[in-house]
Amino acid sequence: MGIKNRLILMSFLQFFVWGAWLITIANYWFGTKHWEGTQFGLVFGTMGLASVFMPTLTGIIADRWINAERLYGILHVLYAGALFALTKVEDPTTFIYVMFVAMCFYMPTIALHNSIAYTALKNSPDSDVVKDFPPIRVFGTVGFIVAMWITNLTNSKATEYQFYIAGIAAIVLGIYAFTLPKCEPQNTTENASASEALGLEAFKLFGTYKMALFFIFSMFLGGALQLTNAYGDVFLSEFRYFPKYANSFVVERSTIIMSISQFSETAFILAIPFFLKRFGIKQVMLISMFAWVLRFGLFAYGDPVANLWMIILSCIVYGMAFDFFNISGSLFVETNTNPKIRSSAQGLFMMMTNGFGAIFGSITSGWAIDRFFTKSFTNSTDLAGFLQTEPTNEVMAGFIKNQGITVADGVFNSPVLMKDWQNIWLSFAAYALIIAVAFAILFKHKHDPKAVEVIKH
Repeated sequence: MGIKNRLILMSFLQFFVWGAWLITIANYWFGTKHWEGTQFGLVFGTMGLASVFMPTLTGIIADRWINAERLYGILHVLYAGALFALTKVEDPTTFIYVMFVAMCFYMPTIALHNSIAYTALKNSPDSDVVKDFPPIRVFGTVGFIVAMWITNLTNSKATEYQFYIAGIAAIVLGIYAFTLPKCEPQNTTENASASEALGLEAFKLFGTYKMALFFIFSMFLGGALQLTNAYGDVFLSEFRYFPKYANSFVVERSTIIMSISQFSETAFILAIPFFLKRFGIKQVMLISMFAWVLRFGLFAYGDPVANLWMIILSCIVYGMAFDFFNISGSLFVETNTNPKIRSSAQGLFMMMTNGFGAIFGSITSGWAIDRFFTKSFTNSTDLAGFLQTEPTNEVMAGFIKNQGITVADGVFNSPVLMKDWQNIWLSFAAYALIIAVAFAILFKHKHDPKAVEVIKH
């Protein structure tokens, strides 16, 4: 098997083991366990907290002491063990702790995956990173889609079986990783300075205005990514509470609808080399930011019937929003850093996006949704008005019963809580718009088409 095909298989499995549960975990949390929303924000916050230190730490280890592919394989096997443990958890607090352990093992593998691919391509005489990496990475998106579909079509999206699907694949990937090309430590200089000895050279990137600003805006965009991951599927699923949408395909197969976003990714990933060379990183990231505005805005006004096209278009736009930031950003870091700190620099990028960005996005959004965008209903008349139905409708009655609420003369024994999704998505759109305007003003970068012509060796 050629090097590109070997990297394709790695990329496929890398995102398969995440896609099997990432989009559907909200259905398990809210629909099966009936745990509350603020704590759910902490589930995605674990990804952020783990990404604050683990990608950078493992990047330092890979740069100085252990082959990257071996470390990558070990982490995936440990990740599988943590996923299997999740299936046995019966309370939300323990679930969050176990998820944090799982994320400590998984999140650094994303940066290591990039580093391994970049190293292998640079060591291949007929390969070019900017040209060849996106077509390889696109199979990671394919893996994510396949995992989502398997979870949905096996009716596992609200059960613990989604974690078994991911865990088994993670073990396979962990074993396969030991067959990948060797990625030996590069930063092994004798008589190194203290910062070099500790692998902290990558943090000097914050000493330049352009790179520091790039990492700061990466953090804010990382927050936007967590918003759509955390709430996209459950947003579509909650249309089941509205009788006129309850039996729609969108409600029954929400995960498949969400997978349109990943199909879109496959197209936009392949377009990255052209856009980077033609427009440069600043324009590409601006396109990403405005795509986030459109992504959230279309969700705000979409529905499973009359405005289904808005939901579908939002999913298509997601491909541009995600790829033009996440993958282009990774390539930008690769082409603007010393090979000796390759893994550390990619870990730093992960720290800012999936670390501080995820923490900021998850915790802030969870608090804001509970505080400002959750409506409380104490009687069937008001709830029926919100759901645009009759107080005696079977769908509404089933929803109330599912929450363990009893009704006496139309009055509930405890409040029924519903999310105001339209204003949630509009607030997210406003957030992305503010980031885009600030980035356009503050980030100074002169585009040079030759700058993306990466030297192979």
